[in-house]
Amino acid sequence: MPGNLLVDQGRLSAVLDFGCMGVGDPACDLLPAWNLLPAQARPVFRAAVGADDAMWARGRGWALSMALIQLPYYHRTNPGIAANARHVIHEVLAEAQREPSELA
Repeated sequence: MPGNLLVDQGRLSAVLDFGCMGVGDPACDLLPAWNLLPAQARPVFRAAVGADDAMWARGRGWALSMALIQLPYYHRTNPGIAANARHVIHEVLAEAQREPSELA
């Protein structure tokens, strides 16, 4: 999530997030694709991390699952997290519409 990133002089210096630690699925590492990156940057990210179709689909599922949990939980108490959850849901659904064969 954007709030879990530390930036120093315009460069990423640390990631402070242990939410998926110990899950055992490397697809959890793909969450920045939908939390932070614009759609046009995702193919570059995907290629850089070497995510195959199955891993990418699982990553998209993780992102959607987390956003669907966050939105009702934070909608009144943390508008920033709720807004990011809405953004992620929108991005995941938009990508799924562009790539319907991948979801079959």
